[in-house]
Amino acid sequence: MMRTLFFSDDIDVLASALFAWCAERSIRLQSQEGLSAANVAINLYDAGYQTQDRLLGALHDHEFR
Repeated sequence: MMRTLFFSDDIDVLASALFAWCAERSIRLQSQEGLSAANVAINLYDAGYQTQDRLLGALHDHEFR
């Protein structure tokens, strides 16, 4: 498992997109679904979705099971 070093700006983008995604769905971040979305968001961020809009769009397009 590769770990990425995140800086303050990275965390801001990740948190903003994730909080928006969870709020749209009335999901608590600490729930299993919220934690799963956080994991997906980190992977998407690492894959190049590094703005809030792009990351939120990618989260919308991702199929959660």
